Amino acid sequence: MKHIAKKRFGQNFLTDQSVIASLVDAISPQPDDLMVEIGPGLGALTKPLLQKLNQLHVVEVDRDIIAWMQQEYVKPSYGKQNNINIHNADALKFDFSSLGDNLRVTGNLPYNISTPILFHLLDNVSHITDMHFMLQKEVVERMVAEPSTAAYGRLSVMLQYRLQMEYLFTVPPEAFSPAPKVESAFVRCVPHAILPFVATDEVLFAKVVLAAFGQRRKTLRNTLKGMLDDDGFSALNINPQQRAENLSVADFVTIANYLAQAAH
Repeated sequence: MKHIAKKRFGQNFLTDQSVIASLVDAISPQPDDLMVEIGPGLGALTKPLLQKLNQLHVVEVDRDIIAWMQQEYVKPSYGKQNNINIHNADALKFDFSSLGDNLRVTGNLPYNISTPILFHLLDNVSHITDMHFMLQKEVVERMVAEPSTAAYGRLSVMLQYRLQMEYLFTVPPEAFSPAPKVESAFVRCVPHAILPFVATDEVLFAKVVLAAFGQRRKTLRNTLKGMLDDDGFSALNINPQQRAENLSVADFVTIANYLAQAAH
């Protein structure tokens, strides 16, 4: 069966064997790992993972691909007939914690919903050991960006609060079919065993970060107006003339904790 990539699912299928081998090396799957693949597509990563794992969970929204996978994988040629667990579900709504603890999550994420998926996985982070994703290169650059750089933003702060991340390598468009118009990159995300900076109220922390980056060109005095006054800025020794991109994750945690304390 020839599967045609569907635009609405943002499908670009990985076809380059040397790239696939590099991904599997980076993930380094061990037989007993509890591995979950998001959006397995036509099995570029699924097949080599199945050869190394006792079992694999896949989460796929496209029913045509599910039908193809059931024909392709649920048969004795892979040694074990039932070492693949197929979940026909939208990854944005899927309860990853239902699969257990110490999850290893991987996938070639659809570019159009990659950021919402990352935020959804943050909600399940206590069940996750590590994550390896293929994403649009620009998104990975934003994930790992340092303060005071153009790529640094809300995504950087929210993910770096919870995760240690490493840009592994760049993948060219021609590694995919159809070839996307952009370069891709592979990233490793490992949840912090102990948070380096702890926000006492994480909802408030998220609100501060969202407000600060809401209008990137404006100063903190403007973006955090109504939340933090000049006395607050001076108490925290933060210059209100700076912009959000100049603050570290620790600075945002400090602001959120100051506001949380002031509210009590």
